[in-house]
Amino acid sequence: MRKELLRRHARVCLLVAAAVLASPAASLAEATADTIAVSVDQAKLVRLPGKVATIVVGNPLIADVTLQPGGMIVVTGKGYGATNFIALDRGGEILVDRQIQVEGPSDRLVTVYRGVERESYSCMPLCQRRVTLGDSDNYFNNTMSQAGSLSNNASGNAGAAAKTN
Repeated sequence: MRKELLRRHARVCLLVAAAVLASPAASLAEATADTIAVSVDQAKLVRLPGKVATIVVGNPLIADVTLQPGGMIVVTGKGYGATNFIALDRGGEILVDRQIQVEGPSDRLVTVYRGVERESYSCMPLCQRRVTLGDSDNYFNNTMSQAGSLSNNASGNAGAAAKTN
């Protein structure tokens, strides 16, 4: 009789311990279910309910949220970290309050350190320069200058080709 009572007590203790341990995991799962995860320099489309009139972003240095027709928003990762956005209707009622988690690039990123100087490369399948937040100023500016020159040359050549046709 005493052994049976001890077994029951042990089972109840195990069930209580399991419930206590599971409850933080459940609340953590709920919190992450409302989180929008996006990579830096990437965009994600999210459909919102109701008639959204105003979007407020907690930290616009981390993420940008742009309202599109039909209740669609574009969430763009601008810097590493977490922020939130709030969607309001015309009457000022809160329709949505969600977290945005901006993470690093998902491709095969290689970071090269030369003293305090940092350079980033995307290595899929060949390594190419990839400007990333935190890269050294010289590397960042040189890479952006080359990309701008390439874009201008392509636009200029496309415009010249259109004029000759």
